[in-house]
Amino acid sequence: MSTKSSNSGASHTAGLPGNWRSALSDQLAEDETIVAWLATDLSAQLRYADGLIVLTNRRLLAKEAADADWRSWPLDPGLKMQHHDHAGVGTLELHDAQARRGIWRYTLKHNAAAVHLQETFNRLRKQRPGTALAVAPPPDGAAAGSAAQDKPPSTWALLRLWQFARPYRGALFAGFLLTIASTAAALVAPYLTMPLMDEVLIPFQNGAPIDYRLVKLYLGGLLLSSLLAWLLGWGRTYILAWVSERIGADLRTATYRHLQSLPLQFFGGKRTGDLISRIGSESDRICVFLSLHLLDFATDVLMIAMTAVILFAINPWLAAATLIPLPIIVWMIHLVRDRLRHGFERVDRIWSEITNVLADTIPGIRVVKAFAQEKREVARFREANNRNLAVNDRVNTLWSLFAPTVTLLTEIGLLVVWAFGIWLVAQKSITVGVLTAFLAYIGRFYVRLDSMSRIVSFTQKAAAGAKRIFDILDQVSSVPEPSKPAHIEKVQGRIELRNVGFRYGNRSVIRHIDLDIAPGEMIGLVGHSGAGKSTLVNLICRFYDVSQGQIRLDGHDIRSLSIADYRRNIGLVLQEPFLFFGTIADNIAYGKPDASRSEIIAAARAANAHEFILRLPHGYDSLVGERGQALSGGERQRISIARALLIDPPILILDEATSSVDTSTEKEIQKALDNLVRGRTTISIAHRLSTLRQADRLVVLDKGEVVEIGSHDELMTRNGAYFRLHQAQAATPEAASAAEGWQVGAAKEAP
Repeated sequence: MSTKSSNSGASHTAGLPGNWRSALSDQLAEDETIVAWLATDLSAQLRYADGLIVLTNRRLLAKEAADADWRSWPLDPGLKMQHHDHAGVGTLELHDAQARRGIWRYTLKHNAAAVHLQETFNRLRKQRPGTALAVAPPPDGAAAGSAAQDKPPSTWALLRLWQFARPYRGALFAGFLLTIASTAAALVAPYLTMPLMDEVLIPFQNGAPIDYRLVKLYLGGLLLSSLLAWLLGWGRTYILAWVSERIGADLRTATYRHLQSLPLQFFGGKRTGDLISRIGSESDRICVFLSLHLLDFATDVLMIAMTAVILFAINPWLAAATLIPLPIIVWMIHLVRDRLRHGFERVDRIWSEITNVLADTIPGIRVVKAFAQEKREVARFREANNRNLAVNDRVNTLWSLFAPTVTLLTEIGLLVVWAFGIWLVAQKSITVGVLTAFLAYIGRFYVRLDSMSRIVSFTQKAAAGAKRIFDILDQVSSVPEPSKPAHIEKVQGRIELRNVGFRYGNRSVIRHIDLDIAPGEMIGLVGHSGAGKSTLVNLICRFYDVSQGQIRLDGHDIRSLSIADYRRNIGLVLQEPFLFFGTIADNIAYGKPDASRSEIIAAARAANAHEFILRLPHGYDSLVGERGQALSGGERQRISIARALLIDPPILILDEATSSVDTSTEKEIQKALDNLVRGRTTISIAHRLSTLRQADRLVVLDKGEVVEIGSHDELMTRNGAYFRLHQAQAATPEAASAAEGWQVGAAKEAP
């Protein structure tokens, strides 16, 4: 699916789907230019069927695969194309003054192209003949809201860690100096073997007595260099490990803090296990790389560089022979690096799938057992684990070939040094002591070269992990903080919605909503599932920002207010209350952590929760378990009401607060809600119309638009959408309860 622009005529159909090119090329005139097109995938009867709509500079053409002929309409100013979408299906309609001339349907993955086609059509039909085409460019990508392709991981991602290392640059510099010093100290010992061989051992073999003064001097030098290398190495390792742990901790904190600032829209497309894996295992892998492998890599580089300098100082020709395998090893590292990096990123992705399975099934273990799906979940875990095994096998196959090959090349290098060195000794160009020292140095050189080549694996793992973490840190919130936030001294609670519209990806969810809510007024939102009730509440809470129009609080656009300050004025009671692992008191005080015990108890009393809390073994100090599993649904709901009461918000949002409980529990919750609603601006969503008997006005939503506003009695007399919704509920077993609810509400309001 795409939209395309063309600067030529009929022959230029290369961008179209392959099965349509030849059919369309026969229809276009020589001077006809394709401006935009849309490939549809549904018939007018909502059955899967391929179709194509093509807009040229002269007309609109359309055809479905089953049609014999193309349909065509000239760009008449009387024609108008309309676009709308609902419940995952998009629709384009073509109208003139008398009737509808065409209708096309498609799934919402084609929505961006459809919107572009509609806008371009309506623009072209207003142009005078002969004028230049004022065509807007097509939207980037196949569809608005489609995820961009992930960039491949790069080792350069590790350099971005410098922003976290900068506060510790003093310790890093000290660690670097200690690394140089400890490496230099480690290189002293081989150098002392030359005089030890040439001045002590070889003369002794030739009959001279051993000079014990020199023996003590050289052995003392060897011991001193070893102790110095150990001490400097310990200091270096401790300092760099200390720094790396803090870099890792700062990285985790920054990532988690950034996650908290991202809107709900980001979390809607992410798996919990994947995010946990990124913050946990990926940051830990980076920490290990910084504390161990990067330190080893720096030591290896310094050791190789210093050893090479010493080798060339001892004998340039022998040093040159030593470096023969080096270009081959460097080439192999370059060749394997990218493949390993891609492989390790795939390993990370598959591992996050395993974490996702655990994150799904462990919290939902009651559902798994209730439906006897243990074997299915084990099979799902085994499948993810097998994919992880297969990806690791591919990476290990490559690595298992690379590492021994490097080892083989280093062994060949040693043989070359032996052969060339023996020849130089025979030619009396060097002494045996020089050769011995050279072999000691070259042994360290190749050991470090082999170790450095093995660092490639850890480097690419860390690079893949850094990339996945920075993918989170690079996310920009679609609900930004204002640069200079406005401030409201005391919130009154007046909410105004002005021509509010919202699109979720390619889907239009809310359209043209105008609504004024007075301070202290209770508004009930009703409508069928998918009508846009929860979305409207999310917009008022500013979990999302409106796509058009504005929402105002006491005359201020909510986008001009600090997000935290704004949300502190909103109490939210959800259909499925979420409780954190901890005590009941901690959960009630979640929005006000410094609340006193007396304030917590007062809120619990107002929420009709005090009695059942006292029946628990430890009262307010009782643990509720993860997600409140130790409590019933009604008990969790009353705790969430107490949580909202404690912060005393001027605005209250009730999202299906009683829909998931039985009738008797609902009455208890309703009593708590009556206390909660009093004196606050309240917006309540409910399917059970009886729960809205206290509402001052009911707002009826349908397909994202307000279709009716009024009291229960007013809306019932109109015989409109609300009347039909009420009648539909009256046909259910809950009808008696609903009717009773309205009667009770009416009785309370009677003088």
